[in-house]
Amino acid sequence: MNTIGATAELSLRVSVAALARVLFKHPENGAFMLALERKATLREGTVNVMSQPFGGAIRILNLDVLNDLLGEFHFDSQRSRDEQDFRLFIRPSGWSVIREFCIDHFSHDDDLILETDPTRELAEEFYDALKISLKPEQYSSKPVATVIENDPTPTDNIHAEGVPTVRVYRIFEVIISDSGLIDAMLANSDMVSDQDLRDLAIDDAQTGSKGRANAILAASMKQIHAAAYSAMPPAERDTSILFEQHQLDRTVTAVLDNITNPQYQRL
Repeated sequence: MNTIGATAELSLRVSVAALARVLFKHPENGAFMLALERKATLREGTVNVMSQPFGGAIRILNLDVLNDLLGEFHFDSQRSRDEQDFRLFIRPSGWSVIREFCIDHFSHDDDLILETDPTRELAEEFYDALKISLKPEQYSSKPVATVIENDPTPTDNIHAEGVPTVRVYRIFEVIISDSGLIDAMLANSDMVSDQDLRDLAIDDAQTGSKGRANAILAASMKQIHAAAYSAMPPAERDTSILFEQHQLDRTVTAVLDNITNPQYQRL
């Protein structure tokens, strides 16, 4: 059974997503750069701008298997149900079953039950940010880790805001190799300010749309590590932080190697 919303029994929200560590070499100095998705979202009259890893919910390709596994679950919203996104309400006792299920299926190439690569989300989000159709020959991609968040924390997802959520992230390393695309990413990062994004999100809402705008933040991997996280005590890394006047989402630590976040179990 897969209707919508939480119930007394189906009280734990589970989010399963693919996140991408998008890297490229700066054309002038050869330094590795990390590309993040900058998202402006208008909510209740305020525009929030957050930089986060590219990626999003993994799609469930075969709902019957989950029905057999869980007996009952609900999607967290009509949108998740329509797109078969892995954002579900389950019984708390089912979390360990779902967690191991995901870990197992992530090890399969071209899995028939779960979407196991970031291709779809990357294409959608690069188009949102750059209005460029990402092509397979412009990048390479490989899975590098699975990250588990066992302790429920509130989600800021607009469809289930504040609901305690456990998470599974499949982490991919994506290397951008196309020089024209790299130039477009750097130009977008340099020329589109967070305030520009706020204005664009307001304009979007005034046209009757959702009040959103997207861009890219490109930052030196070395600086992200040194200035943003390495100097912080591990206990303080599970939060949004300010980096060069940009707000970085807590999930940035999920895609970084050698940065410990006590909230995440890295496999």
